[in-house]
Amino acid sequence: MIKKRLSYSIKSVSPYINWAYFYHAWSMTGKPNEEKQKLRDDAEERLENFDRKYHTFALFGIFEANSDGDDLVIEQNVRIPLLRQQKPTKQGEPNLCLSDFVRPLSSGIPDKVGMFATTVESLLATENQGDAYEQMMAQVLADRLAEATAEKMHQEVRMDYWGYAPDENLTMEELHQEHYQGIRPAIGYPSLPDTSVNFILSELLGMKEIGIRLTESGMMVPHASVSGFMFAHPKAHYFDLGKIGEDQLRDYAKRRGIPLELMRKFLVSSLLKR
Repeated sequence: MIKKRLSYSIKSVSPYINWAYFYHAWSMTGKPNEEKQKLRDDAEERLENFDRKYHTFALFGIFEANSDGDDLVIEQNVRIPLLRQQKPTKQGEPNLCLSDFVRPLSSGIPDKVGMFATTVESLLATENQGDAYEQMMAQVLADRLAEATAEKMHQEVRMDYWGYAPDENLTMEELHQEHYQGIRPAIGYPSLPDTSVNFILSELLGMKEIGIRLTESGMMVPHASVSGFMFAHPKAHYFDLGKIGEDQLRDYAKRRGIPLELMRKFLVSSLLKR
């Protein structure tokens, strides 16, 4: 097992910002380039100021792991149940689960899985509370910096700490287009909609070490935080689970050891309407 806590300057993380999502947050998609550039100039000026005051943080672990059906088995003793895709992306393809990208327990050969959390110093997102424009700028940049930190950390994991892609040589555009080997699915996204999985990750990683606390539903505070898994399999790719039926909800709740109605609350936005 490898576990690391990393600290980054704003300056070192800023090049990894995906500005397309920044513009989307400001409803600038499709607007003239001049307007976008003016907004970006403002943002980069704020980033220079933030660099003198704040840092971003990453925490990750690389664990021995295997799959057992739809579960991940971590270090032979921690079981992380996952959900399986309800309809294949294309006709003839299998219904995927993230555990499919990990060597099965029955093989007798250990594999690896990564887990991570990233965040920014909480005060960054509270800059200029009395000014609506400046406050939104700080909040949007904080979100982008948390994602950028995950991008930079993941690159370092692939090339160094895990080291399965030591010769990777990608441009920033290629990184944002995910041309690297493996995937970094985040909790709360289409293949991992259950935010309560954060409780398991926090136990394994110790999210408090980088200032992240969890709400009753597993949402992270500060909001400008990202968590998830890292898979190295060359054929690993992202997918959407789709809407979950009552049968899988019951099975998942049983595997998680969580009361059915509580699990229903965790997955309410992903459930088929009854």
